[in-house]
Amino acid sequence: MQLIDEIKTKQNITEDQLVHLLTTEDETLLTSLKTTARAVADSVYGNQIFIRGLIEFTNYCKNDCYYCGIRRSNMQADRYRLTEDQILSCCQNGYDLGFRTFVLQGGEDPWYTDDKICAIVSRIRSSYPDCAITLSIGEKSEESYRRFFTAGADRYLLRHETADDEHYRKLHPAEMSLSHRKNCLRTLKRIGYQTGCGFMVGSPFQTMDSLYEDLMFILELQPEMVGIGPFIPHKDTPFADRPAGTLDRTLRLLSIIRLLHPHVLLPATTALGTIHPLGREMGIQAGANVVMPNLSPVDVRGKYLLYDNKICTGDEAAECRYCMQRRMEGIGYEVVTDRGDFR
Repeated sequence: MQLIDEIKTKQNITEDQLVHLLTTEDETLLTSLKTTARAVADSVYGNQIFIRGLIEFTNYCKNDCYYCGIRRSNMQADRYRLTEDQILSCCQNGYDLGFRTFVLQGGEDPWYTDDKICAIVSRIRSSYPDCAITLSIGEKSEESYRRFFTAGADRYLLRHETADDEHYRKLHPAEMSLSHRKNCLRTLKRIGYQTGCGFMVGSPFQTMDSLYEDLMFILELQPEMVGIGPFIPHKDTPFADRPAGTLDRTLRLLSIIRLLHPHVLLPATTALGTIHPLGREMGIQAGANVVMPNLSPVDVRGKYLLYDNKICTGDEAAECRYCMQRRMEGIGYEVVTDRGDFR
């Protein structure tokens, strides 16, 4: 297919090409898009799928993003925080199960001061020197990011959510700004983190223009990781009645991102698995190469709800781990015990 070969060769895309790929009903073209993206991923990473152990350690958040179930205005949220020892216990459990990357994710919770985060990261680093540590804890100062990096964090995930300023303002309260978020991402890259950005597919008010801006920002930033997944509404947010993003569009965009940025670490997200029972498998087949089973204690999993109907909230870590392995083996891929660094 000439269009797909051109995008793959140039590692660039025009807005007209994007619109065509996101709206076409030509099944031959769509099959070519997916198989080409998968072949590109295979050429860099083989048939290996990397697993990350996700530890959702706090659902307190000072922000009030309109789409998020743990926004500060949601009085229905059942709040919790994990202790340092609980977090280390999750890591021990994960290490025994073969995880070599731990992802500490939480709301922007001021209770976890820089000193506390550094202490947690330092303990994980000294206990598991062969593992990668990823933080996903929001917008911080450059000084904070440097302290976390010095303490032993390797990677940082900060979804930009949308690269279109007007769209950003429709998703977030006035005290938040897209320019600040982009600056945080550039700072993380400059410090030396393997950096991840990303966006929701089908979020309220999203347009083709805003999606194109997202792809252009990814090309500019050249992040090591990109996390995208379908928008799924949460019943206790201002967007409760908005339609969810679709599996089809998310898969098309995963393939496009793989063609534009061949070496990127690209997760098949839990949200994909939430909107379709085989969503994560389809994500891998469309070019993704990372999955993130949950290591959080079972008694808090049902409380970290960014969106409704999240899967795997009642499973033990071992269930998640081996379920994921079987799923990936079922489509011909191998889950590897590996840090899974950007290549």
